[in-house]
Amino acid sequence: MRFSISQVAKASGVSARMLRHYDAIGLLAPSTVTSNGYRWYGRAELLRLQRILVLRRLGLGLAQIGQILEEQADEAAALRGHLRQLEDERRRLDEIITTVQETIGDLDAARIQDPERFFTGLRQDQATMRHTLATSFGPAGLAAFDAATAAQGDLTAADYEHAAAQGTALFRRLAKVMRSRTSPEEPAALDAVAEHYESVRRYWQPTPEAYAALGRLYLTDPQQRSMAEQVDPDLPAWLAAAIPAYARHRLGLREAPDGRPKGSTGFPRSAGSQSNQDRP
Repeated sequence: MRFSISQVAKASGVSARMLRHYDAIGLLAPSTVTSNGYRWYGRAELLRLQRILVLRRLGLGLAQIGQILEEQADEAAALRGHLRQLEDERRRLDEIITTVQETIGDLDAARIQDPERFFTGLRQDQATMRHTLATSFGPAGLAAFDAATAAQGDLTAADYEHAAAQGTALFRRLAKVMRSRTSPEEPAALDAVAEHYESVRRYWQPTPEAYAALGRLYLTDPQQRSMAEQVDPDLPAWLAAAIPAYARHRLGLREAPDGRPKGSTGFPRSAGSQSNQDRP
């Protein structure tokens, strides 16, 4: 029994145009082509077409299908390889879905319901941070903070929402590296901290000493510590080690024999400036 191209197209759901394409690329030739150009298919061709359609439905490309059919390769082995590809793609899509869900959650959490109250609280937080820097680092710390604050002077509530969501996402990525038991000195940790360093440089150009000192604030400053702890309770301590490590390995920070950064923190203190720990 033989079937015309139109009969095969109707039965299989594959258009006559596609059947001609399969013939042109050597994937499925008709059993007979008459002198007037009519194409006829027999039982063997229909079985081959069935295999093609099964492999297509599983996502294999025409070139890969042709190789399997031409070499009479083990279809199960080919499908196992394709299954691994699909599983890898599923994991990739799951990661994307998780990232999108987390971003939505971050944006919702950062939503500012009362802008007036938010900016009042922001000014109070800035005053607290300014005092912290003045106490710890003296006039140079104040100058850096005031410059950063001035650069943010035109930001709207929406800008702060976006920045807060970005900051949470960054902390989450850093926490993921930390939870993988990556040492702060390892390249993977340094690569992750590089993103933190670049986020700081949007508003401030810290010296290596100053950036290392910023890391220690995640332990000593309640505001900074709280932001990191909201993502992972262990993150402040990891950042306090990872940020100075980045300053040493990637920014060229040199240490004195006692292990302290040369040049103190990069924020030289004035003669009358003392930290809380130095005060009697």
